[in-house]
Amino acid sequence: MTDTAQATQSQPAKQSKTPLILGLVLGLAGAGGGFYAVQTGMLFGGESGGRPAGNPALPDPGKAGEVVFVPVEPLVISLADKARTRHLRFRAQLEVNRAHEAEVTDLMPRVVDVLNGYLRALTLEDIEESAALVRLRSQMLRRVRIVTGHDRVRDLLIMEFVLN
Repeated sequence: MTDTAQATQSQPAKQSKTPLILGLVLGLAGAGGGFYAVQTGMLFGGESGGRPAGNPALPDPGKAGEVVFVPVEPLVISLADKARTRHLRFRAQLEVNRAHEAEVTDLMPRVVDVLNGYLRALTLEDIEESAALVRLRSQMLRRVRIVTGHDRVRDLLIMEFVLN
């Protein structure tokens, strides 16, 4: 064999990068199409613009006149610390459909009782975490919905949450 024939046999053939580029382009196009479909409500949203249809917990901006806010009486909770006693001042309002306002107002003593019991069970470490307010709010809303009925209270709005 000649030297040129040996050189061509010993060099491996270069593989084409076309499948890799084609896969990358198709992946980006699919991700972009999926993002567009979810954002416009074509997937997982129906007519509500990306929110699950029929969820009473999510406020519908078009029905602002049907919502009332029922105040929860302010609570002062004593929290024992190793060095001293600290107090938590808590004030909230419940976002309620106008049709259920009287029922929720009648159940307010039970709502205050369940919130008082939950807040008294907390420790200072539970309250001082960086994401504590989000977690506490969801737990309190869950307990309020158990007392009032799931479809009556749309949201719990925390107006004051001060640790002295």
